[in-house]
Amino acid sequence: MFDNPKRDETFFENPLKKRFAFFSFSLLFVVFVFLFYLAFISSPAYFPINTTYNLKSGQTLSLVASNFSEKRIIRSEFWFKSFVYIFSFGKSKIIEGNYYLSDKQNVITMAWRVSQGILDAVPFKIVIQEGLNNREIADIFSLKIPSFKKEEFLKLAEKLEGYLFPDTYNVTTDMTDEQIIKMMNDNFNEKIKEFENEIKLSGKKLSDIVKVASILEEEARTFESRSIISGILWKRLSINMPLQVDCSFKYINGKTSSTLSLEDLKFDSPYNSYLYRGLPPTAISNPGLMAIKASIMPVKTDYLYFLTDDEGNMHYAKTHDEHVANKEKYLR
Repeated sequence: MFDNPKRDETFFENPLKKRFAFFSFSLLFVVFVFLFYLAFISSPAYFPINTTYNLKSGQTLSLVASNFSEKRIIRSEFWFKSFVYIFSFGKSKIIEGNYYLSDKQNVITMAWRVSQGILDAVPFKIVIQEGLNNREIADIFSLKIPSFKKEEFLKLAEKLEGYLFPDTYNVTTDMTDEQIIKMMNDNFNEKIKEFENEIKLSGKKLSDIVKVASILEEEARTFESRSIISGILWKRLSINMPLQVDCSFKYINGKTSSTLSLEDLKFDSPYNSYLYRGLPPTAISNPGLMAIKASIMPVKTDYLYFLTDDEGNMHYAKTHDEHVANKEKYLR
């Protein structure tokens, strides 16, 4: 039998050393957890919430990682690229699109999203007011949707001036120009159904009705005044009299009645209703229902002229002499 010699004091048998070892291990564990949280769980302090990042076609993973880091979407380019490789099974697969950043997200989440094309496009409202032309509508969408292609939109909507209905729309940042145009034009086609019978009874072409409505949208504000001016414009057309409306110059050069010069009135354009008789080639704005209704249902009067004074009041005249007198009386 072996004797049971007196056990030597070891590192772990010393209570003080035990506590030190436990403290060291705990500290290392806390540091590890902290570094793990910092690297993989937390997002950058100034993560750009409620913004959209447009990941364009043709961008490399390294470029996207660099851009994400610069914009404080991720902390680590290395780990972002590593997780993308993992999620795309060894490939540097990233999918283009408009990525909506609704709240703070970590590097794992962002790597998963771009590798799977999860855009998280949250709908938001855009208000298109009555009387805006296509260029003005394009400007509004350009401010709200980063990937919006203004020139492409205008090219696609060229023949739809007047047929993009003004309304409040729910849109997402991943919508294409084609989808936006279709949405607005479909809305127009749906709204115009309300007046199908009246249009048939009027004997007028829808295109002419829309053109007159686009002028009414610019020339007057109340339904009553629009209806009266509608009667005047249709009467001028029937007797082959030039429409002579100033609002068409807003479509040509952005000028209004108060800023027009005599030289402007001579500007050679088919939209210049002082030089060219009949309706303009297209509508000059996108009218709302009230203007369309006034165009379809004009009020017949003896008037042939109208003007708006500095306070927005309408004044009508039967003869040119009366119209000149109204100008001298009401316009400064």
